[in-house]
Amino acid sequence: MPGRRATDSRPLRSNEVVEAGSSLASPLGRISIASEAISQIVGHVTAEAYGVVGMSPRGLGRLLPGDRARRGIEIGRDGDAVRIDLRVVVEYGLNLAEVASTLRNRVTYEVERLTGLRVASVEVHIEKAKQSA
Repeated sequence: MPGRRATDSRPLRSNEVVEAGSSLASPLGRISIASEAISQIVGHVTAEAYGVVGMSPRGLGRLLPGDRARRGIEIGRDGDAVRIDLRVVVEYGLNLAEVASTLRNRVTYEVERLTGLRVASVEVHIEKAKQSA
């Protein structure tokens, strides 16, 4: 940064999004993972899940342009673990409990594998069943 010296003792301002995310401690320091990064992982897993045809936003408000990939995904903290809520639209005619269970297991596995964070819970809310065209 211009005007900063290596010996300057003023604290740097942190990124609020990163600080609001989950972190891992290692011998070399702390690793912070933003909730946005976890949301992206969850979004990719959900988009590839069998039987899921879409995501459903929680509210009825308009989405901002960057929110489309994350709509229907809420990331929270439960101590040092991650709590995930998903709101999905499932293909009509499939076993809803099986689709939800498979999605829950895949999301848990991928988030833990890719981030190293423990997943406390994955709540799958099936908002509606949609008949494929």
